[in-house]
Amino acid sequence: KNSIKAMEKELLTCSLQGKEKVALKRSQIFQIPGGKDLETKVIVVLGKAGMGKSILVQKICQDWSNGEFSQFEFVFWFDCKQISLSEKRYSLKDLLLEFFVKPKERSKEIFEYILQNPAKVLLVFDGFEGLHDHENSPRCSASQPEKDLCTVKELLSGLIHKKILNGCTLLLTARPKDKVYQYVSKVDKTIETVGFSPQQRELYITKFFEGLPYCDNALKLIKEHEYLFSHCYNPGVCRFVCCLCETVLEMGDKSLPSTLTSVFLKFVQQKIIPMQTDAAAMQNQEVLAMLTRIAWDLGEKHQSAMKSDLLPSEEVKEFALKHGFFLPFAFPRHSDSGEEEFGSTFSDFVIQNFLGALHLMLAEDIKDKSLTKYLAFPSKKKKPYNWLDLVPRFLAGLLFLQDDPYFCSLSNKDVNQSTKKQKILLKYIKRLQINELCPERLLELLHCIFETQSNYLLQHVALRLKTDLSFLGVVLTPPDVHILHSVLKRSRKEFSLDLRNSSIDLQGLKDLVGLKNVASFRASPSDTVRLWKSLEQTKDYELLRASTEKFVLDPFKAKTMKDISDLSDLVELQKRMINCVQDASGCSSYEIPAIKNLRKLEFALGPTCGLQGFLKLVEILAAFPSLQHLDLDALSENGIGDEGAKSLSEVFPTLTSLETLNLSQNKITDVGAEKLATALPSLSSLKTLSLYNNSICDFGAENLAKVLPAMASLRVLDVQYNKITGVGAQQLTDSLRKCPHIKNLVMWNPTIPYGVLEHLQQLDSRISV
Repeated sequence: KNSIKAMEKELLTCSLQGKEKVALKRSQIFQIPGGKDLETKVIVVLGKAGMGKSILVQKICQDWSNGEFSQFEFVFWFDCKQISLSEKRYSLKDLLLEFFVKPKERSKEIFEYILQNPAKVLLVFDGFEGLHDHENSPRCSASQPEKDLCTVKELLSGLIHKKILNGCTLLLTARPKDKVYQYVSKVDKTIETVGFSPQQRELYITKFFEGLPYCDNALKLIKEHEYLFSHCYNPGVCRFVCCLCETVLEMGDKSLPSTLTSVFLKFVQQKIIPMQTDAAAMQNQEVLAMLTRIAWDLGEKHQSAMKSDLLPSEEVKEFALKHGFFLPFAFPRHSDSGEEEFGSTFSDFVIQNFLGALHLMLAEDIKDKSLTKYLAFPSKKKKPYNWLDLVPRFLAGLLFLQDDPYFCSLSNKDVNQSTKKQKILLKYIKRLQINELCPERLLELLHCIFETQSNYLLQHVALRLKTDLSFLGVVLTPPDVHILHSVLKRSRKEFSLDLRNSSIDLQGLKDLVGLKNVASFRASPSDTVRLWKSLEQTKDYELLRASTEKFVLDPFKAKTMKDISDLSDLVELQKRMINCVQDASGCSSYEIPAIKNLRKLEFALGPTCGLQGFLKLVEILAAFPSLQHLDLDALSENGIGDEGAKSLSEVFPTLTSLETLNLSQNKITDVGAEKLATALPSLSSLKTLSLYNNSICDFGAENLAKVLPAMASLRVLDVQYNKITGVGAQQLTDSLRKCPHIKNLVMWNPTIPYGVLEHLQQLDSRISV
């Protein structure tokens, strides 16, 4: 089973400038293009709990010990949730050569070498958020930070802010929701650990049960429970599900729990019941109640570990260690005292969440009416208990498990009391304005309701969803997609989904798009192209055609080179798809409706890639026959210049539907204006042309003036903030007299004398100043 862990280490993506995510090998983690050799480099690894961040950094340490990452002569690894508990003060030397590892000899020379060669040092802080409370971040104020005594938090602050060991490499791991960037002034590279694909989940499960007689049955059993299988995208949860499945099959059972709450309730049951006698049952119940309080109290402090001597009793410690709820660890001996301290940490973040929710159910001091405040979908924006982010789901699930005999034995409460709590939740959800919830709150609500397995609640929510559901920029995990799919399927409404920048996987996109009551969807062109190519390969032409008809592209805003490439791929795919869709439908011609119906296209790549991206865009503009609005006015200024203007003018004859052309702030001069003017009459539908804030002079104005009478559809021309003088302004005014169709000419320029402009306006009131 140890070989399975290798899979968890490979699941990496690198977040690039355009939010593009690409697979990243471990050997590439420390490659930072353009990084300064003499400055501290900060690399952050983000990922949800259980996604394999700790295993990744441990593997990096192992690889280094086997000769990889040879740029580092020293690698120091710290578990933040453990070292954060230490209240002692350390020098940098203590932290590295006492706290982490103690050399047998010559420690002074080793430390001096480290100070002189910081570029050869890698410091890994696993669980970085554990070193900071959510209110403040300590600063290192020592005058000689390498030698003075500081707290561990202050030392880390000194390392991050380059006051200590400047030039070293820092590798920090944290959860995505934690405010890493609040404590780190500059991050050189951000890496995100991602979950298993459906194929990787199957491989993991197969390897977990490899060699066991029920290997095939295990995979089949887990896949039959689609909700649990979707949760297996998280390696940590996948391991839990596999362990539970193993126990179930060994006992001869053939069913798994249907929700995450019942999975972990069964896990607790299996840990405790086989080992307890009737006499011990009551004691275990009391000890478990104390353990659940510890889980909750630590969670409120954003912690998962504590010193063992702070545990309420030896019984709690033995119980938690015996049943696998806790893992023990030892603090290194301090150089002065030689004392050794011990600590305990929850074995798994999800277990701590479950026990925290169990505490809310069991605690006598928590009133029934106050339970709803621990759910994660309040009306206010601030989320009160987001560190233990699975507690609301487990809490909702436990509220509807009052008939479970084991849960009844834990709670020691009658059914009437549990039913009362249920009614409070029902009343609370009924009062929610579901159609006003933001996407994150809505997903959390759906998860909580799914955990209850209440058909009434599921139907209640399905009927109250708004028809236009946007998850723009909200990460949709496989469990999110599964729940969203199951709720949408219950509704009689037709839905429009926005799935752009949601990181939805291919299977999830296919499932949602395949719903009959999803009438339209938006997704990034790259995700859509992948979906269509997959459907083409599997010859699922019916879904292929349905999904092309549902896909919406309008309006489209290109912000990165990737957006342009994706759009280009979409156009290219249309050419290839025509044949296969023709065969399936029997029609003689076919266009992807989203391409055919694109009416507004915004281009905002900025000055660095503006011209390069625009030249590529121009090549495919003819593929959008309904394009009415082309907008190149961006705050960051695209700067397509004369070359871009010339390239655009060459495709004007194909843009027969174009009504608005905004070329503001693009560094176009007289050269570009001349090229545009020559081709402008071919834009037979153009109503508004903006050349605001360019570098057009009188020669350019003269060329524009010549073609204005030929532009019969034009209504508004904006040439403000150029370099036109009174001469060019007069030429435009003279031309305007021949153009009764033009309603407004905006041409204030700092180079036109105000008196001249005022005089021209008196001659023609259509001139705006």
